Order: sequence, then structure tokens, then C-alpha cells
Amino acid sequence: MDLSLIEEGVTLILKGLNVDMKHRNFLETPERVARMYKELFQHEEPNWETFPERYCDVIVFRGHKVWGLCSHHLLPMHLSVSVAYIPSSGRVLGLSKLGRLIDYCNNRPMLQEELTSNICERLSKVTQESTAVYAEGRHLCVAMRGVKSEGEFVTYATSGKFTDSEYYRGLFFDLVRNRK
Repeated sequence: MDLSLIEEGVTLILKGLNVDMKHRNFLETPERVARMYKELFQHEEPNWETFPERYCDVIVFRGHKVWGLCSHHLLPMHLSVSVAYIPSSGRVLGLSKLGRLIDYCNNRPMLQEELTSNICERLSKVTQESTAVYAEGRHLCVAMRGVKSEGEFVTYATSGKFTDSEYYRGLFFDLVRNRK
């Protein structure tokens, strides 16, 4: 990530908006925005440590909250992401790694659909197992402009048994939607 390029870009946008760059409220804005993007999008790849375990049914991590930026308007989106996999190899992924994987995949502005697919593909690659991802999101590009709707968008992606088996797909949706 090139923070100096981000600072230059933010400066150009502010100048394009006829902002007085010498005004006290804007003196450090380009640097602040660059640091914010670094915080939002620069995540180290986790150590994908696994542990021996005989458990071989669905493992679900649900409701992980993330902020992102839509790639069309660079406006925030707030997502609740749930992931699942079915360990069949006698090993399980460390539980904290599921949240870290979601954050790691949220590494630049992108569409919710792309993030959902990326998380599913990465989880499948890391675990070598059947995986599923469910994301619910509110998008400020929809709420602030255009249709001005507060509606939620839902996307999902599956692999392996979650794609091939109605039972596992239904179980996954039941587990992530019924938060009682």
C-alpha cells in the first residue's frame, strides 16, 4: 500500500471540491485518510495453524462485523459475515483464524459479492474442506444516493458439500439466520 499516493489523491479530491487546504480542519486530512485506509485494508496473512481433532460436523463462525468500501463509489458498507466448513481430515482450524480470514480477504475496496466469493475460495484453499459464506450488508452508496434505501443486501457462496447437498446447505442457512 502506497500511503503517499493515497495522500496525493485525497489532496486532489479536496482541491477539486474547492476546499481551502490551509484551513485548520484540512491540514492533516490527506494523512488521516491514508492511515484510515491502511487500518481498514492492510491485514497480515494469518498463520493457518490447525489442530488434531476428531470433530467432523459443521463448524460455523457467525456475525463477524466488518467495514469495507464499495468499489463503485468508495463509500462505506457494513457487513455481518458468517463462515462455515466441515472438517473431514482430522484437523480443525484455530477458531480465531476464521475472523482473521474474513478481515484478510477484506483488503481493498470491492463489491460485497466479490468479498463473499473471495472469503469462500480462501477458506476452501486453507482448509481443503467444504466451505460456506453468508454476508448481510448495508451500503452507504445505496442509502446516501440514488434510491436512498436502508435495505440490506445478502450474498452467499458455497463449495463442496454445501453446494452439493441440500441438507448441508439448509443446515448452514438455518445456523446463520437463526440467532436465538
